[in-house]
Amino acid sequence: METNKFFFKKSKVLPVDKFFRNVLYDKKIGYYGSKIPFGKKGDFITAPKVTFLFSEMIAIWMITCWETFGKPKNFNIVELGPGDGSLANILLKSFKRFPEFNSIKKLFLFEESNFLKKIQKKRIPYGDVKWINNLNEIKKGPVIFFGNEFFDAIPIKQFKKINNSFFEKNYLIDKNYNIKEIFKKASTQNIRYIKSYKTLNNLKFIEFPKLGFEELKKISKKIIKLQGCILMIDYGYLKPNNQNTLQSVMKHKKNKLLDNLGKADVTAHVNFTLLNEFFSKNGLKMKDIISQKNFLKTMGILERAKIIEKNMKFSEKSDLYLRIQRLLSPRYMGDLFKVILAYNFKNNNFAGFK
Repeated sequence: METNKFFFKKSKVLPVDKFFRNVLYDKKIGYYGSKIPFGKKGDFITAPKVTFLFSEMIAIWMITCWETFGKPKNFNIVELGPGDGSLANILLKSFKRFPEFNSIKKLFLFEESNFLKKIQKKRIPYGDVKWINNLNEIKKGPVIFFGNEFFDAIPIKQFKKINNSFFEKNYLIDKNYNIKEIFKKASTQNIRYIKSYKTLNNLKFIEFPKLGFEELKKISKKIIKLQGCILMIDYGYLKPNNQNTLQSVMKHKKNKLLDNLGKADVTAHVNFTLLNEFFSKNGLKMKDIISQKNFLKTMGILERAKIIEKNMKFSEKSDLYLRIQRLLSPRYMGDLFKVILAYNFKNNNFAGFK
């Protein structure tokens, strides 16, 4: 229990987002700074690890974007939170089949964890990738930002509203190193920020991605300046209903939120209606939010599977379709995962969206 104190640094009380930021991203003892969370031996599996076809569909989508933008001679792609590099690997392999596009594209990886950066650098055996810490390194456009399970990994704030008064949830560490949940009166700035979003009106329990919005603000400004878009795929909901969605996972099983700190993953479900409102407020145009199932089907994942299954044994075919089922089925990722697209470009004919 004594290790709990390290996540509080010099403070005894921290709001939810700052506390979990320390738990997840502290360079010495944070979750993303010390272990590989992805895959069978990790704590969870992301879509690129389920099947390479997911990443192929994203590659095709990016190439069609380039065509939508008029095949510009300069084209930048930024992957947000590239994990273990699985998606970037398949993107680069897929791009090689399209020489005209491949010769002009630039792929940037935006990663906060130095530990994961080292893993990515070992696993991506290509010279035409650049790791960046700062979006100012992207100087030309158009630019595509892509994030798969990027936003859910950025810690959120939580508030309770009682008779029009707002209280923010904090964590307190006592002298025995136990962590307790307390509510403190919310700051005027945070109250004003929450009230500016219609999506959050009438809620008694509010999850607010302040840190996430700070990141997306920088991205939105870049898209407005250079033209382009952001595509994000994540799990979440369209209608908030006062739910507390903070959750912890360890070795593919649910973990109590405050147990195994620094050794278990902590995420929150994404409020897509709020995200939609955020992008609109920040000057971007929006496509209708769609399910992962609809997006991947429209992009042709089943047609692609039929092509590659021709050279497969029966057992390999079965495995392939079980994996695709995991991505598409409403019982698994198909409907829970949503796809959101915000853009600044005169042509709005984006593949996968009506």
